[in-house]
Amino acid sequence: MREDTSTFFIETERLGLRALSLADCQSLFEILSDLETMRYYPRPYTREETEAWIARSMLSYRDKNFGLWAVILKKEDQFIGQCGISLQEIDGKTLPEIGYHIHKKYWRRGYASEAAKASLDYGFLKVGLPELFIHTSLENAASIRVAEKMGMKKRKTYDKVVNQASATVRHVVYALKKGALA
Repeated sequence: MREDTSTFFIETERLGLRALSLADCQSLFEILSDLETMRYYPRPYTREETEAWIARSMLSYRDKNFGLWAVILKKEDQFIGQCGISLQEIDGKTLPEIGYHIHKKYWRRGYASEAAKASLDYGFLKVGLPELFIHTSLENAASIRVAEKMGMKKRKTYDKVVNQASATVRHVVYALKKGALA
């Protein structure tokens, strides 16, 4: 069934971003349960955690006018991941962060950067956020490249507690203020 492009509220040349729904659970679970995709997380997600992830995004759309959105490859009408803005704890502060997960069979094609840039523009122009962030493991070179492609600047590094055993992982924070690229 062809995706109705009127449901896309963000479009790029190749991608359409739309609200996630529980109907996306299996497709998103395929991504969030993958060991390679989730290697910078404490562990892959369960199906129940994926459902909760979608539910949090749905609440965020209503309460904050942003969230993590389904990323659809328009040409193929294919769900390839999720990207958007969520509030995250970054070194003790709750900040708006751009996050993304693209199915690994679509990696290295620029889709994460394209969706993240569209999310950045949405956050600044539609929501009026004054600054947006990306934080990731210092070892996550792909996410660091996405941040740098968008013009974000390295703000700092810090040790992030990543699980109940209080293990820490060195993280890097990138940020961009509204109007900084104008």
